[in-house]
Amino acid sequence: MNVANFENEKWREKKQGINFRLKTALGMIEKGPILDLGCGDGIFLELLKEKGIAGEGLDISEVAVEKAKNKGFLAKQFDFGGSPLPFADGAFASAVLLDVLEHLYQPQNVLREAGRVAREVVAAVPNFNSLPARLQALRGRAPENNLPKKGHIYWFNLSVLENLLKESGLAIAEMKTNTIFENRFLLKDIFKLLAKVFPSLFALSFVVKAKKL
Repeated sequence: MNVANFENEKWREKKQGINFRLKTALGMIEKGPILDLGCGDGIFLELLKEKGIAGEGLDISEVAVEKAKNKGFLAKQFDFGGSPLPFADGAFASAVLLDVLEHLYQPQNVLREAGRVAREVVAAVPNFNSLPARLQALRGRAPENNLPKKGHIYWFNLSVLENLLKESGLAIAEMKTNTIFENRFLLKDIFKLLAKVFPSLFALSFVVKAKKL
């Protein structure tokens, strides 16, 4: 099964929900137009529209693109395997990659293109070195983000993300993370502090706004 077929099968069953990464990325965007790379069924485009910001999307899945179109959004099927993005330099205020980079063999190619067509890039990735992942591995279990059903092929921690952005001509201007026990009194403050000091251990995911070097 190739990547497009894998994603099509996923989107036939999946309805995307609003999570920490989407909400945080939305807060980092002030104006449009926005290019949503890996737009899925258009949920982030919906959030942008509610904020009064115009956007359009690309996705490898024809099924997802059709769902986004049915919601009234401009979306097209696109293979992120290495082709240049079909847009002019600086065509967008921001390019967004939410839960996309970990699904690519060469994410730096897409990041370079995102930096070409937009003035800034907002990206979100799960942390494959988080404390829960390490504990799961110690117990002899495959960490959740490493399961085949996830389709993850490029594993991130903060150092990997920073280096990949640098290779792509970008640098982090703003970063937010989430962590465990965020709904627990007292524990939430402790773990938020730990995630700030030791992000590659205590953060569950990273959401960054990156600007050109």
